[in-house]
Amino acid sequence: MNLAGYEVDDAIPLPVRRDWGIGIIGCGGIVNYAHLPAYQASGFRVIACHDRDLTAAERTAADHHIPKVATTLDDLLADDDVEIVDIAVTPAAQVAIAERAAAAGKHLLCQKPLALDYPAAARLVATAREAGVKLAVNQQMRWDAGIRVAHQLIGQGALGQLADARIEVSVRTPWHLWPWMAQSPQLEVMYHSIHYHDSLRFLLGEPQRVTAVHGRFPEQSETGETRTATVLEYENGLITLVDVNHHNWSDDAYARFRFLGSGGIITGTIGLLYDYPHGRVDTLSYQANEEPRVWHEAPLRTRWIPDAFAGPMASLMQAIESGGEPETSGADNLGTLRVVHAAYRSAAEGRSIAPAEVALEEG
Repeated sequence: MNLAGYEVDDAIPLPVRRDWGIGIIGCGGIVNYAHLPAYQASGFRVIACHDRDLTAAERTAADHHIPKVATTLDDLLADDDVEIVDIAVTPAAQVAIAERAAAAGKHLLCQKPLALDYPAAARLVATAREAGVKLAVNQQMRWDAGIRVAHQLIGQGALGQLADARIEVSVRTPWHLWPWMAQSPQLEVMYHSIHYHDSLRFLLGEPQRVTAVHGRFPEQSETGETRTATVLEYENGLITLVDVNHHNWSDDAYARFRFLGSGGIITGTIGLLYDYPHGRVDTLSYQANEEPRVWHEAPLRTRWIPDAFAGPMASLMQAIESGGEPETSGADNLGTLRVVHAAYRSAAEGRSIAPAEVALEEG
């Protein structure tokens, strides 16, 4: 589609070959309402699933016409027809499962966060590399329509030199859907704003400094932080802000982004957060820094859930086929984790942190 003279498209790019055998490990809610509908719509071939709750696996297989239910993890990993494993378990359990899958020669799609601490994530990336398998992380917001089209506009020079970028979210998040997550001592940035930090890296590159403040809402039941503000500073002078509140009880909820440069501005909304998990399509408008001032609205069509969930899997398949790296490779994701852990360190120590300080933990 053409937007003010720029070519943009929110369709999810798909690989030439789509029949790689996929095995699902973990059959919880997000797999059923996001992963599997996206894979089915994209023509991907899910051939087996496993969950430590056999009933959950059997129900998922029946609902999504998956031909095999593996009663044990070993059974799934021993299946020669399974070439890719989509690991959808808690972060505390993910690393050990991913290491076993890599040893079995399976390519990996892991969830975010890749691991709860940075050194464990770095070791998993090294393990996959040594095993000769591809590792992707399911940072699917990069394929959400608003972010994808913003990336295309920025890449074509529609904003000129970037000066200010911000993502602002004030919603009521149903943390009760994930009881284990609600009790995590690190909550908002580790499980939610990690998407925004990954997307900003995708759009803008690597920040030089991170400054964060974390807080709680009065009488909240969640253990970790639910109110955060994170400033990212870049070498070229660009400053970004990620400002998030998860306890907005009012009817004035919002989830929006804005990217301002010398040559233009992009504004939009993150549709998913207005009615999670169904949500709505994002919005995105663009205005050039020229007279007359005209707003151009992109006719976006795809949703974060389920559509964007096809993106990381499609990119992983393309990497397997080409011998390259997935867009959200494990190695790339370490950059996102450096920002996340820098934010926690900044909030705890009351100072700005360079992500490079976190990288020193890699060894």
